[in-house]
Amino acid sequence: MDGKKRFNEFRKLYPAITQRMLTLQLRELEKGGIVHREIYKEIPPKVEYSLTGFGRSLEPIILLMKDWGETHKNRIISARTVEKEEI
Repeated sequence: MDGKKRFNEFRKLYPAITQRMLTLQLRELEKGGIVHREIYKEIPPKVEYSLTGFGRSLEPIILLMKDWGETHKNRIISARTVEKEEI
């Protein structure tokens, strides 16, 4: 939400996501009109992703989900830890 991002910036922000899954998610968001993909004709090619106006309309919802996640972070981590121990 804070401006344009390149693919590798997403990888650094979310190291747990695989390259394939990130690619699929970005393509789906682009197809849905939420994300704009800008390709610059350079060598090597430069690609940037940004939210469209339609995507920006989701900001209040995303921020609420972020707040919820921060509020319940410890509970979520505990549940994941228990799940890993059961496996």
